Amino acid sequence: MSPREFEPGVVHARISLIRELLADLDTVGAVSVSDLEQDRMLRHAVERILVQLVELAVSINSHVAATQLGRAPADYRSSFDLASDAGMIDAGLARSLRDSVGLRNVLTHEYVAVDLGLVAESATLARTHFAEYLKQVAGWLNSLTR
Repeated sequence: MSPREFEPGVVHARISLIRELLADLDTVGAVSVSDLEQDRMLRHAVERILVQLVELAVSINSHVAATQLGRAPADYRSSFDLASDAGMIDAGLARSLRDSVGLRNVLTHEYVAVDLGLVAESATLARTHFAEYLKQVAGWLNSLTR
């Protein structure tokens, strides 16, 4: 079976959603444990944004891995490694973003009590790491059309 064809529109649509989520996170601003404890709606919003950022990036990574490398990631974490293997993002960013999968799993599956300190810290890190992810993915897309 040959890999499916790369569809830039798939990546562009997800990039657009990631941009919106990052803008929403910027609107929320810096959050503390106290903020998250006192405002459950804020907590739910931040947690949902963090989960969606990972989901969308993994979707992009998986599409690129399947179409460019002919491989599917074994799990969410490895999708970032495959994105790096495909030249879409650098290895350092892949390492940084792999960590976001663990929090996504906790938030999605509620394995353990959620550490609100980790949620607050992750919101800050997400702004930086996913902004860099967008920059690198956009650069990679532009290099394909040259």
